[in-house]
Amino acid sequence: MSTAHYDVNGNIAVIRLDNPPVNGLALALRQGIVNGIRTAEADDAVKAVVLIGSDRAFSGGADISEFGSDKASAEPNLNTVINYVETSRKPVIAAISGACMGGGLELALGCHYRIAKPDAQIALPEVKLGLLPGAGGTQRLPRVIGAEHALNMIVSGSVVPAKQFKGSALFDEIVDGELLDAAIAFATKVVSENLPLKKVRDLKAKHPNPEGFFMFTQNTVGAMAKNYPAPLKCVEAVKAAVTMPFDKGMEVEREAFVNLMQTPESRALRHAFFSERLTSKIADVPSDTPVRDIKSVGVIGGGTMGTGISINFLNAGIPVTLVEMKQEGLDRGVEAIRKVYEGRVKKGRMSEDDAKAKMALLTPSLSYDDLSNADLVIEAVFEEMGVKQSVFEKLDEVCKSGAILASNTSTLDLNKIASFTKRPEDVIGLHFFSPANIMKLLEVVRGEKTAKDVLATAMKLAKAIKKTAVVSGVCDGFIGNRMINKYQREALLMLEEGASVQQIDKAIEKFGFAMGPLRMADLAGGDIGWAIRKRQYEENPEMVKMVVADRLCEMGRYGQKTGAGFYRYEPGNRNALHDPEVDKVVDDVRAELGITPRKISNQEIVERCVYALVNEGAQILDEGIAQRASDIDMVYLTGYGFPVFRGGPMHYAEEVGLPNVVRAMQAFTEDRHTQPGFWEPAALLAKRAEEGKGFDSK
Repeated sequence: MSTAHYDVNGNIAVIRLDNPPVNGLALALRQGIVNGIRTAEADDAVKAVVLIGSDRAFSGGADISEFGSDKASAEPNLNTVINYVETSRKPVIAAISGACMGGGLELALGCHYRIAKPDAQIALPEVKLGLLPGAGGTQRLPRVIGAEHALNMIVSGSVVPAKQFKGSALFDEIVDGELLDAAIAFATKVVSENLPLKKVRDLKAKHPNPEGFFMFTQNTVGAMAKNYPAPLKCVEAVKAAVTMPFDKGMEVEREAFVNLMQTPESRALRHAFFSERLTSKIADVPSDTPVRDIKSVGVIGGGTMGTGISINFLNAGIPVTLVEMKQEGLDRGVEAIRKVYEGRVKKGRMSEDDAKAKMALLTPSLSYDDLSNADLVIEAVFEEMGVKQSVFEKLDEVCKSGAILASNTSTLDLNKIASFTKRPEDVIGLHFFSPANIMKLLEVVRGEKTAKDVLATAMKLAKAIKKTAVVSGVCDGFIGNRMINKYQREALLMLEEGASVQQIDKAIEKFGFAMGPLRMADLAGGDIGWAIRKRQYEENPEMVKMVVADRLCEMGRYGQKTGAGFYRYEPGNRNALHDPEVDKVVDDVRAELGITPRKISNQEIVERCVYALVNEGAQILDEGIAQRASDIDMVYLTGYGFPVFRGGPMHYAEEVGLPNVVRAMQAFTEDRHTQPGFWEPAALLAKRAEEGKGFDSK
């Protein structure tokens, strides 16, 4: 139960915030603070009040468990709490250690005095949720650290150590040692010296050239913010702090906060925030499921994926044995890892000693026998079932009992891979995304026999290597690649129907994707998609062939790696350049297929590509491959460049309105070039549209 504990130490009252883990300002805690102030004011023996949290956090801000509920805005709301603190007849001192962020910092700014540990973390991160501070942060922070520093913090949402504000009006003292003792000593000094009740609101927010500064800032922030309205609203609110009386500035802040809460961008960012926290919750795997101890990792394959995977574990301080079949490949792999660390040292992102320490954790090997004591082994070899079979049969022989055997397969049947061993319960899919040491997404593929403790271990390990792990069931392509197959298909069909390569990519990039589908195919390597398509053509003879993509691959145009794909590339330059040779291939294919090209709008390009994702996502949900729609969104936000300000394909579809998505899909069926049944709404999509509910509704 979140609360605030009230104690008296001599003539100093101590209100200790208690809502683990970060003292989120839940309703009960807010009530506890107000009650504590009232109690202190009613006790003549109490001369001052200390407000303190835990070592981990003064307060991390709003309690996320109350988001969207009546409790979030119930009285006393945060503004009311701050008013009680600020108008207290007795001095209130905030004693800060750990996280002091968002509403927690706003609460501290409402106190008369503030002391902090030097490493306390100070931030107003609301912009990352498409919002701005809504309890006076934009008005008070500029008054204590200056408009420019405050605006930088508010617009970026970045975390700054308290020691950087030493000497500013934000902190009256930066203290080492035991915080509560220091706070009581400071409060005693305030009382004995009869120091005034300082109110931040009474200070003047200053800037030597406010007109020029805010004009420049609006231009630069506006250019950077693009699809995010919150940063510019932050500028307006801080400008109000400098140019208006405090109460008027508060009105500007409040109006902006209320307006931003209603924007689709903020809804999308808040959806992403909560969705990321949901991914680790697995319905039939309790949070207290025992996990296996992972002290050493083996990686098979020294190519791009294997080296990237290795770096993740080295970064986390976990020793890695990298196995290759030939010395030349092994040397290349080790050198690739070394270059990554050398690059970080050169850019000042890590010390030379740290880089050497990471490399010292790496053991290169040409023998599977060196994996005999590994707790986890991940294969990152060629995406072909016969190759996987030989690897897993060998691992089954050499790995110790209890070792987890993982495949980095992106499309193949994990259950079949597990069947190559006598311990299918120890087999799991760990699908990293390239470059594996940078991309946040990790698809954790749960086989039909994967043990619960293996799954729990994988999810815990993902956090250790700083990945967003999403659980997927077994199917062709799992969540991400199964869906992207439909997305790419529509792009390629529209290329045959009349759109150009450039139009398709520009339309999708304008929608907000980091990269259009055809540029993405060139980056990933056309040969990879071609190999998958050839397997799928064989397994499903009725499948519509992607003739243009296949033709380009037959010509050896695999994308950036060969200098030519849907675009051409000049040596040393990754810029995608228009290539008339591709136009000729497209024209030839249209003629062969008897297609008369038509004008295709950008809206149709976006809807067909995105709704293909949505429909397949709904099918994946219905089959139980994904646990929830928000998991699918996290796959696309962290692994496929879907625009964060749109919240992922499933959230975006709900924003558009599922009945509107279904209606658009029905219109696409009228195109004679469409494969029969492709645009038939998935049963779950049709049902939710009819019910007027969201995907995750019960």
